Amino acid sequence: MTAAAPSRTLTASLVRGALTSPFKRAGRSGARLTADRLTAENVPVTPDSLASYSRICGFRESGTLPLTYPHVLGFPLAMRLMTGHKFPLPVVGLVHTWIEITRHRASPATNPLELTVYADVLTPHRRGTEVTMVTEARSHNELVWESRSGYLSRHSTTTAAASTAAGAAPATELPAVAEWRLPGDLGRRYGAASGDRNPIHLYPLTARLFGFPRAIAHGMWTVARCLAEADDPGRIRAVRADFKAPVLLPATVTYAADDSGSVFQLRSGSRIHLTGSTTRDGGGPAS
Repeated sequence: MTAAAPSRTLTASLVRGALTSPFKRAGRSGARLTADRLTAENVPVTPDSLASYSRICGFRESGTLPLTYPHVLGFPLAMRLMTGHKFPLPVVGLVHTWIEITRHRASPATNPLELTVYADVLTPHRRGTEVTMVTEARSHNELVWESRSGYLSRHSTTTAAASTAAGAAPATELPAVAEWRLPGDLGRRYGAASGDRNPIHLYPLTARLFGFPRAIAHGMWTVARCLAEADDPGRIRAVRADFKAPVLLPATVTYAADDSGSVFQLRSGSRIHLTGSTTRDGGGPAS
């Protein structure tokens, strides 16, 4: 896989998703997940791509990968799986609702990774059906990193069940720590660094095609930027983040956190966009 391959793969997947989504009906009775697993071996971490990602997200350069970066490397595989004809949900309109990331062992930025992606479970949700996608990263046959993500396909439903994913951080207002002014081209800049050029993030016109009045910030950028703001982000071993509301660009947002820094949120005024919690090396909260 070359440095340019993830971007080309994502573009092809977006086109395939647009073509296959009209033939899939979310919420149909008896929908089942494919047991397929997609794997990419010897995925390189190219210094230029990593540096671009670190700059746009605010990470300081270090010898190990930012906690969120393997998700970026694995996202083309996830998109390829979700846009395949056997995947039961239409990828157009899927909403990223939450993510859990765990780093089992620090991986030097020079080490290539073996990435595996699969769909784990379909869950009834009060607003539709949620799928949990799993990404695993291995180095020398050892699991060093993994993530679990929830994606919601919205459709009419009679169930009152909420997502069963556990660990959501409380939505109570936390003390403000920093204020960020996000430019209107943030989605395009992050898309260039990550390869994720979903039209909802690029321009007001392309976002309006999907029901948004303006382009919205990538959810994974908001998570990464919050982690980068933490004291010594390299010591964060795990994070759980829940996406509450999109950030319309341009925007002025507030990063807030509790005294320990282990619980955080992103908000604008009283509107909460993201809540999250972290665990540091050693098992304790952030400090």
